[in-house]
Amino acid sequence: MRQLSGLDATFLHLETSTTFGHVSGLSLYSRPSPEFDPYEVVYRRFEAVAGRADPLHKKLRDVPFGLDHPYWVSDDDFDLDYHVRHLGLAPPGDDRQLADQVARIFGRPLDRSRPLWEVYVIEGLQNGGWALMTKFHHSTIDGGAGVVLLNMLTDATPDAQPDLTPVPIVPDEPVTDAELLQRAVAKLASNPVKALRFQLRVAQGVLDSLGFDPASTITRRARATLRAVTRRPDPEQPQAEDRVRLPLTPAPPTPWNKTITAHRRFAMRSASLETLKALKNASGGTVNDVVMAICTGALRNYLIQHDALPDRPLRAMVPVSLRTGEEEVPWTNMVSGIIADLPTTTADPIERIAQCHEAMEAAKRQFDLLPADTIAEGTQTTSPILATAAARLASRLRWADRANLLPNNVVISNVPGPRQPMYLSGARLENYIPVSIVTDGMGLNITVHSYLDRLDFGLIACRELVPDLWDLLDLHFDEMKTLCEAYGVKPA
Repeated sequence: MRQLSGLDATFLHLETSTTFGHVSGLSLYSRPSPEFDPYEVVYRRFEAVAGRADPLHKKLRDVPFGLDHPYWVSDDDFDLDYHVRHLGLAPPGDDRQLADQVARIFGRPLDRSRPLWEVYVIEGLQNGGWALMTKFHHSTIDGGAGVVLLNMLTDATPDAQPDLTPVPIVPDEPVTDAELLQRAVAKLASNPVKALRFQLRVAQGVLDSLGFDPASTITRRARATLRAVTRRPDPEQPQAEDRVRLPLTPAPPTPWNKTITAHRRFAMRSASLETLKALKNASGGTVNDVVMAICTGALRNYLIQHDALPDRPLRAMVPVSLRTGEEEVPWTNMVSGIIADLPTTTADPIERIAQCHEAMEAAKRQFDLLPADTIAEGTQTTSPILATAAARLASRLRWADRANLLPNNVVISNVPGPRQPMYLSGARLENYIPVSIVTDGMGLNITVHSYLDRLDFGLIACRELVPDLWDLLDLHFDEMKTLCEAYGVKPA
């Protein structure tokens, strides 16, 4: 029996009737033969892996009165039929129909009395292929753990013969509510000490990352730090250092920075990775700089079309993985994030790439001001009762409509994927499109995932706040074309 970390539990606490803590992925497969049965293949594969991977057979065990973070325990009544589902699209089964089905599935919470996952085998696609939509709660896995699970479920070659023998699910030692309460009370008694230790570690981490020296240079360093935080230039420091700024002011408002509903829209499209690499070489930046610039240009044009472009740059939260590959237990969250300015006030597309590069470099330096593992440690002292109550109260009061407090407008994530083809019992994976989370005050998420020679865009939004999500997606590809013309790059 393993307890959720504070970061894992955060994704449970944020859930309300309109905000969900799960993430999804949409895998598109070709059919190796007319008689291929995707549902049977997927069912047998998950049956074989369920006993080997904790997220598939573990469910939540709450601590009485919500005094501590929950535990993962084996589901003694595990029902694979409940988790693996089968459906088909009506003709013609095009991309928009598939995306609408994904949005409907995503807009329903997971049952917390069972292991927190569902998968959907979707047939009837227009091109004769089929899709597999996975839906896992973020408290169970992050992107890095998802890759571990994906590797367990797929094959490296079309003729692979994996061992599909089911592994029995081993029940946990029974624990009474009284024992859980004793553990919780002991932790509560030590929380003041933990909180103080956490604050000291934050202070020490900031001092270390800024290179504070004793005695003679402390005053000068403190002045430089204060100027950086308040965005005032420091004449004694190089200009680049002045860009290391903590985002203490709210991001400018946009149409999607409001209270969300439970309904979602989803849009997807695939781009050539070779085109982005050519733009990277022409601009002298990175592929991620190009992705950020494409998103920036698309958001700028979308807001101009809606007469809603702020006079200040938008800000994006960019997730950052903290995994080293040496973790003993992969089934937990090890992720943080940086906040980067998006040059949406800049009209020149070439200049936008340069400014995106500068913004990402500044955000990385900003990230060093506070060690990410220290932030994660801070979540350990959070009260589950208070965190859940605060999330629900904020949702009921529609705080996102009353106060613009968030430091960022949108989540933009660029996830590198495998460069080798992957298979599932002979069926070749053709595309993998990510589906992520939106929350109150941030009703738009843009995630891209590379696989083979493609970059797949997955945009998800509150259905009411961004009703023309497909138009926004098209603007991303218009911006890609604009950048190609600006740099003289021929699209692949």
